[in-house]
Amino acid sequence: MIDRDLASVSIRRQCGLIGLNRSSLYYQPAGESEENLLLMRLMDRQYTKTPFYGWPRMTAYLRREGYEVNPKRVRRLMALMGLQAIYPKRKTTVPAPGHKRYPYLLRGFQISGPCQVWSSDITYVPMHGGFMYLVAVIDWFSRYVLAWQLSNTLDGLFCRVALRQALEQGVPTIFNSDQGAQFTADEFTSLLEGAGTRISMDGRGRALDNVFVERLWRTVKYEHIYLMDYAYVPDLETGLHSYFQFYNRERPHQSLGYRTPAEVHFA
Repeated sequence: MIDRDLASVSIRRQCGLIGLNRSSLYYQPAGESEENLLLMRLMDRQYTKTPFYGWPRMTAYLRREGYEVNPKRVRRLMALMGLQAIYPKRKTTVPAPGHKRYPYLLRGFQISGPCQVWSSDITYVPMHGGFMYLVAVIDWFSRYVLAWQLSNTLDGLFCRVALRQALEQGVPTIFNSDQGAQFTADEFTSLLEGAGTRISMDGRGRALDNVFVERLWRTVKYEHIYLMDYAYVPDLETGLHSYFQFYNRERPHQSLGYRTPAEVHFA
């Protein structure tokens, strides 16, 4: 924990010692009414189990749980959380007007080593009295989490910070993401183009396009976030720092032959 009254060690130094981003010390979780926060927590858990649930099924689920909610409310809260059903659709949603459209490049692409394909995504993180957003950059071959950042808004700054941190460790051949405004923004794509990376983007609602990040979110939430039930942002950031160290360097993956992501990534 950070001690603001400790005169002998500065806040900057205390944050550095525990690996905490100093800006997060001043974050306040984004808020909603207590009832809406409860509904959002329920929807987050259900969506983590069944990411193919859109607002109609989510509305039915909440009603079965005894909550008299209307579809309009569920749609608004799911949009606020950044949740959208994952399933194949014949027609996909285009990026925001004015942004370049990028094709999906990974169909049939053979991945044989680290730094060939990276991907990124954003997830909702429930907290007492509010919520945060978490972005991560992951290597598809090794499942290694290269960088992550927290934010209490969905502006694109925290995504760009995470991308810059990841690019300090290498440059991928292809970078894949969804068509969210954070990833289609010129400020984001220019970082990748400047590094010589090819940009790949999912069709919205396409199943399996970003499957490794979806699996990461399920793992992080069930193994850490839901168990810890954080109330304060600095505690959340410190906890995630420790968890991602564990995930990368200690947690064996069945799909990696029970090796850790770090063992595969740095082999």
